[in-house]
Amino acid sequence: MKTFTKTLIAGAMLSSALLSTAAQAAQKIGVVDVQGITRSLPQFAEIAQVVTAEFKDQIQEVNTQSEEYNFLVQKLQRESATMSATEKKKLEDQIIALQKVLQEKTGPLQQNMQRREQEEQRKILGLVMQAVEKIAADGKYDMVLNRSTTPFAKPEFDISQKVLEQVTKAQ
Repeated sequence: MKTFTKTLIAGAMLSSALLSTAAQAAQKIGVVDVQGITRSLPQFAEIAQVVTAEFKDQIQEVNTQSEEYNFLVQKLQRESATMSATEKKKLEDQIIALQKVLQEKTGPLQQNMQRREQEEQRKILGLVMQAVEKIAADGKYDMVLNRSTTPFAKPEFDISQKVLEQVTKAQ
């Protein structure tokens, strides 16, 4: 009786393994290089220019103050030997005050610029993901994997070019 039970269990396991293999073979899987597509779009290259133009006035203000700061530092280095103690102290105070102002403006400016760049990148990524979903639906793909997380995939599974064409066509 034990032999019969073992044989029955082994047969059930073997048949389920064969059925799951057959089911897996019927699945259609694609691979897409999301990062590569995103970086190859012309809009991605334009992000830095758009953000820089958006913050142009603030960047110019920081650059002007930075030039003034550098000028005062150089002046202190050049003329410190010939300056009186009060003149030297006054110039050092100006430098310190300007340095604080620069730090207060530069940090938030960089953060705001970075935030805006990320917003623009997310918009582009959204377009790419919509194209992936459309290609997957049209091609009846069961699964689409990101190329960066897939160690190996045959070239015929790569749908990146189709997605790139879809994103380009959509714009």
